[in-house]
Amino acid sequence: MGAMAFRELTPVTFLERAAAVFGDRPAVVDGELQYSYRAFWERAQRMAGMLAANGVRPGDRVAVLAPNTHVLLEAHYGVPLAGAVLVALNTRLAAAEVSYIVAHSGARLIIVDSEYRPLLEQALESTDTEPAVIDSGEYEAAVDAAPPHRVAVTDERSLLSINYTSGTTGRPKGVMYHHRGAYLQAMAMAYHAKLDTSSRYLWTLPMFHTNGWCFPWAVTAAGGVHHCLRAISAEAMWQAIRHDGVTHFCAAPTVLTMLANDDAATAPEQPVRVFTGGAPPWPALLERMAELGIDIRHLYGLTETFGPAVVCEWQPEWDSLPAGQRARITARQGIGNIAAEPVRVVDSTGKDVPADGSTSGELLLRGNNVMLGYYRDEEATAAATFEGWFRTGDLGVRHPDGYVELRDRIKDVIISGGENIASVEVENALTEHPAVLEAGVVGARHPKWGEVPVAFVALRSGATAGERELIDFVRGRIAPFKAPHRVHFDELPKTSTGKLQKNVLRERVEEPGYGPPEA
Repeated sequence: MGAMAFRELTPVTFLERAAAVFGDRPAVVDGELQYSYRAFWERAQRMAGMLAANGVRPGDRVAVLAPNTHVLLEAHYGVPLAGAVLVALNTRLAAAEVSYIVAHSGARLIIVDSEYRPLLEQALESTDTEPAVIDSGEYEAAVDAAPPHRVAVTDERSLLSINYTSGTTGRPKGVMYHHRGAYLQAMAMAYHAKLDTSSRYLWTLPMFHTNGWCFPWAVTAAGGVHHCLRAISAEAMWQAIRHDGVTHFCAAPTVLTMLANDDAATAPEQPVRVFTGGAPPWPALLERMAELGIDIRHLYGLTETFGPAVVCEWQPEWDSLPAGQRARITARQGIGNIAAEPVRVVDSTGKDVPADGSTSGELLLRGNNVMLGYYRDEEATAAATFEGWFRTGDLGVRHPDGYVELRDRIKDVIISGGENIASVEVENALTEHPAVLEAGVVGARHPKWGEVPVAFVALRSGATAGERELIDFVRGRIAPFKAPHRVHFDELPKTSTGKLQKNVLRERVEEPGYGPPEA
């Protein structure tokens, strides 16, 4: 009897299956453009044919510079169908950063949205590489004219995409994703988000950010509808929720803050499930979203882990808890998702810390959803590895129930007079004040204490609060030595995914007038 044949795991097969079993169901909505799963599969194959006709060969890198449109969504299938490697470019990068990534990845061809053509042209002026360029204005005709094409995946651990980190501490690093990891991570996201054919997923999280946490493949696996959203605004999001029946989306806490504090914020008629990550959500924000009837699930992960590796899975016994206590529990990062191994928290010697909810250590991750390594950077890959585990660089604790809670980035811990202060704890205290919309806390140099906390705060529209008022407010909630020594009222700098840029704040406190008054 002959052996059974098994196919290598690749997320592309989700679309192949969807075309067969959900063929006439709606797949993609992008403004006036709408099409079914059968059409989606046909378009993806023709995109692969278009790439092959333009000289793209298996293993070549194909970059895409576009917002959340059907073009970038289709590239998550068309590029691997051509046997190529997807490099989704952050649309908010400077020309020099785009230039570096194009050169470092060795992109052979770039698909660019017309709006970002000037940015790409400026970027290409400063690089010696000469990739082919296809404008989104040419894209439809080129895809329609191309024959269907498909290159088989013969190794599920082969390179699927390269996702570049934000580069806040130097040059961006290219994180290498493999087909197997993307397939399993997409399955995990579909499972934890409870996606099915009734799901309508709104694209608020940029697809260029860790391949949209693998939701381009997860939504397709479930047969849900992709609602593309070119630009984020509270108005557009509430419109999609109320009039398009959106049931799911992913967003950073800052985006949720914008949504929750919009004048149009009211509870939707249908259940809405939201995944949030990128920074620990404030318990006060989770309470507000609960008031709106929106079900928040907190996730934690990094570019190196295909997005969310840890999920704060809801436990039924939490239903009876008071709202404030529920919010504090669900603000924790949680447990490893179904594609990951249980999270480890280790001390400086590599020994696991006790699960007491107070002893902190570095979070280590391992599983199918961990990168192959950094592209063309063996030194950085080695530095991020400890006995086969990925070093996150994040500090956290493990609670007795097995859930982990992030305390801070190792580099964000403020050491004041020999005591460690978690900036997240100070930020949580500040955002409990009714006038505070969001807060960022960093350490500033001090001649006596070494470092002290300095806060940057954005107030709610129409609200007022003074510096001394907020300092005293924090002192009433946590240890007084953890309270900020200075509070600045300013708009907070963020990345394209809504993550607070503490590196910018650290630079700012070095400027005259921003440091602590005693310094």
